[in-house]
Amino acid sequence: MITDKEMPTPAMSPLTRRLLHDPIVPLLLRMAWPNILIMLAQASAGLIETWWVSHLGTDALAGMALVFPAVMLMQMISAGAMGGGISSAIARALGSGRQADADALVLHAIVINLVLGLLFAAIMLAFGRPIYGALGGQGGALEAALAYSNVVFAGNALLWLMNGLASVIRGTGNMLVPALVVCAGVVLLVPLSPVLIFGLGPVPAMGIAGGGVALVVSFAGGAAVLAWYVLSGRNLARFRWVQMQWRMIREILRIGGVGTISSIQTNVTIGLATALVASTAGIEAVAGFGTGARLEYLLIPLIFGLGAPIVALVGTNIGAGRQDRALRIAFTGGAIAFAMTETIGLAAAVWPEAWLALFSTEPGMIETGSAYLRAVGPAYGFFGLGLSLYFASQGAGRLFWPLACGTLRVAIAIGGGWLALQWTGSLYWLFAALASGLVVYGLSLAWAIRAGVWFDEQPRKAVALA
Repeated sequence: MITDKEMPTPAMSPLTRRLLHDPIVPLLLRMAWPNILIMLAQASAGLIETWWVSHLGTDALAGMALVFPAVMLMQMISAGAMGGGISSAIARALGSGRQADADALVLHAIVINLVLGLLFAAIMLAFGRPIYGALGGQGGALEAALAYSNVVFAGNALLWLMNGLASVIRGTGNMLVPALVVCAGVVLLVPLSPVLIFGLGPVPAMGIAGGGVALVVSFAGGAAVLAWYVLSGRNLARFRWVQMQWRMIREILRIGGVGTISSIQTNVTIGLATALVASTAGIEAVAGFGTGARLEYLLIPLIFGLGAPIVALVGTNIGAGRQDRALRIAFTGGAIAFAMTETIGLAAAVWPEAWLALFSTEPGMIETGSAYLRAVGPAYGFFGLGLSLYFASQGAGRLFWPLACGTLRVAIAIGGGWLALQWTGSLYWLFAALASGLVVYGLSLAWAIRAGVWFDEQPRKAVALA
């Protein structure tokens, strides 16, 4: 029997060979640490912006809570869903020695992301008011949401371009360059945001819209630097002017398209839960739930920091026919993700006020946010497990089960939460349903992948995971 070390591989770069042969844990941690560090820095910048906006009042804070799911949806689709499709396609092409295909995928990735970025921008600019109104926005909170949303979505194509280029680079196994660019964007955003929100010298105060302008400026700078890196020929997958081909588009969309549905599921869950909170309690409760749920959203960039190298590693090994190694990578990453997110969730459940009081001291806001974190925080580890396995499934090119498990999560969280509110009128049972959805999501996806759903020869009962 031919082992992994004995299998012949086509001519490929030293970086690709390392993805196929190096020990998994040190390789994964070495690739992940710059991503995790910079994703945390990026998330911290979002927190700082929220902190500054909180000084504008409860309406502004509630307005950001209404917009945040939509902004995170764009981040998740462009970087996680479509980005994962791009990285997976390039990784599998390089893993199987198809350099020409990897090069051709670069142009296709840029075109797809620009088109989608413009499409989503048009939708939100045209229908932002009814969308945020349906989520419970009204009065000053709704106007604040629109002021922020219209600016951010006017520059949405820049976000999609930046994340598309970053995904092209990550697909080669290079995590450092995108991470450094994101870090530079954070360095720019942190001082720029308060200056534009409150004004300084000749710069007029723009209020909550200033935070949106600062965000768009950071997107533009990141896209410019990453475009220079790819166009300079430094990237392993090089830009080539080629005729657009349906097979290339399909290669990205078959993973990215399904991944988009999974990203929408997460945001729909939070968005509909926000609407349920608004229908049961007041604006302070919406602000409290939104601020508490923001911590859950911050887990996404944290796991993305780990998930991006998982996509590249799993995709490269699947492309090279190393299925058992791909599974070991997936579950190693899942264990690390569970440990990180469960630690954060337990800390939030024990000390919820330490998080919430950073943004407001309104009693109603603190009460609702604390109830949410105490109920849902202990389930964060299962969200981290499921999300990391979703990224691994992107690398494998198999997303049916992440989609199915995500649908189950929505049904339990929102369907169960709505029934709980009808029967009890208590937000606590809504939050319990949200927690149950996370637990089922992580465990069911882990079971499915362990059973061998990535491969045609199902079930693979004797997969070596040690």
